[in-house]
Amino acid sequence: MGLPSELSGFRWRSESHATPPCRVVTADDRTKADDAYRMACEGTGLLWRGDFQNARQLLNAMRRRADRPPKRAQRRRAKSSGDPPPAQQFHLHRLAQGQRARTLGMLLIPVEPGHVIPLRRAPDVRQACVEAYGEADEPYVVSLRELLGVIGAHEWRVKGVEIPALGGERIHPHYGVFSPVRGEYVDLVAQAPLPVVAALAYDIGTGTGVLSAVLAKRGVERVVATDHDPRALACARENLSRLGLSDRVQVVEADLWPPPPDPPASLVVCNPPWIPARPSSPLEHSVYDPDGRMLRAFLDGLPRHLAPDGEGWLILSDLAEHLGLRTRSDLLARFEAAGLKVAGRLDAKPRHPRASDTSDRLHAARAAEVTSLWRLIPSTS
Repeated sequence: MGLPSELSGFRWRSESHATPPCRVVTADDRTKADDAYRMACEGTGLLWRGDFQNARQLLNAMRRRADRPPKRAQRRRAKSSGDPPPAQQFHLHRLAQGQRARTLGMLLIPVEPGHVIPLRRAPDVRQACVEAYGEADEPYVVSLRELLGVIGAHEWRVKGVEIPALGGERIHPHYGVFSPVRGEYVDLVAQAPLPVVAALAYDIGTGTGVLSAVLAKRGVERVVATDHDPRALACARENLSRLGLSDRVQVVEADLWPPPPDPPASLVVCNPPWIPARPSSPLEHSVYDPDGRMLRAFLDGLPRHLAPDGEGWLILSDLAEHLGLRTRSDLLARFEAAGLKVAGRLDAKPRHPRASDTSDRLHAARAAEVTSLWRLIPSTS
């Protein structure tokens, strides 16, 4: 799609693969929030030419308007029709979140070559943008909403996430790589009993490398960590190097399983995306797994990658079950179809803020969520 004339000379940048608006107008410090929000809802982009900090305030004002509770008449209609089934609530929530993201993404920021923002009181975002986008030798426009996410990701990368299972060491997530802020899945891997022989482990879909680090710290002699995302591969290598574990953990590029030669492992660990739905952007692939493809591929390949007396650890939230997107019997049937049986299970309740946010449309499902580590072995064992 071509860019409107107002964006002539700019490259359109969007990590969510959003298409550029068909119409763009110039906005500045005189632009009223009501006008900006109305135009954004209509699909009009607002190219900001005023003070950067005022643009942030305008985005906050637009966000408040987007998050207003429905009017009384709408609430009455919703109440009279009753609560839809959980799966329908989930899809309605996704639609609403997608529309909200598109609307708030209409406030656009110009960026010059070298990731320099030519606006008053603009922060120095060069390092943050290089980490997220790479070098830039041409001007581009990006939504302020995405740019703030890039800045926030850089701050998390610098600060890191403290991991109790690593003795308080920190993991530094890169932009676009799932951050281990939901620590229950890490704690499960730190607590589960290791197989008697722990010579080789595979960490499938390693992300930041945090689970590989935990396994190595627990005494696994050698870990092979796989991922197909270049950002995740770079992130894992950096974290493992910082922790002094590069000699025991090998990070390899692979869609799922290590490339040949891939000897059977005494332990195979996987923390796949837990919701069987289509991601709306590349950044959502760590949460959404269309039709459960990664889960199914992991289970189907697990028996032939396990050494005798080896175990596969599947770390999976049951949120999809509470949303009506998958049943427990479906999951158990997948184990059986793959030639696997359950040797044990460890459970953990979520500690993230959304589990207690009663204003969340999906609160009931989130409050009931449990993350489990399933210890799987071949059915013939």
